Amino acid sequence: MIAQGSYDQNMPAALSSFLDDHHGEIEQEDQRVFLYEKSWGEYLKLLEVRGERKRPRIYYLDGTIELMTTSRGHEGLKKMLARLVEAWADEHDREFNGYGEFTMKRRAMKVGAEADECYFVDGRWRTEKFPELAIEVVWTRGGLRKLDIYARLGVRELWLIGKALEIEVHVLRGKRYVRAERSVIFPELDLSWLAGFMSNDSQTQAVRALRRAMRAKKR
Repeated sequence: MIAQGSYDQNMPAALSSFLDDHHGEIEQEDQRVFLYEKSWGEYLKLLEVRGERKRPRIYYLDGTIELMTTSRGHEGLKKMLARLVEAWADEHDREFNGYGEFTMKRRAMKVGAEADECYFVDGRWRTEKFPELAIEVVWTRGGLRKLDIYARLGVRELWLIGKALEIEVHVLRGKRYVRAERSVIFPELDLSWLAGFMSNDSQTQAVRALRRAMRAKKR
């Protein structure tokens, strides 16, 4: 279920209300609330009030704030994909550094995001502000336009994955994303092949199967 609407109360109260509504629940779907016509300062205030807590995730686009708590299925899917691609990069000796859901924001572009997972590749975390790869799980339809947000942030590549376990690759060309058949960052990676390991309900067994398959190819 997606809750939509705008709060009349102040921003900290809106955040507290949202957290109280979903505290301790095991949700089957992601839960969202939208706050409209909010300034950049109000967005920063929400980030400050939330502090070091991981929930809710907070996105910002052109004055609209999205507050989101993620379901168990959402979290399991993103972690499965993360562990698989990290194992693949490790087996290929690629420098691949993950930064989870850290907050990315650009005031000039009026955007802010906290991806499911994000990565710097080949040492660029030392010099770049934003990661080259972001992963977003589309578990429950709706929400702000993530393609617009990450394009304005300048994230080189965005992967979207849903319940069907199909990985969509979007590559930044100029100021917009274009759909691509393969990753530009990892052109040798067959994402359909990688996604095939996700049918396993055990993340550990899926990663082990991936490593066995990769090592068998090297023989």
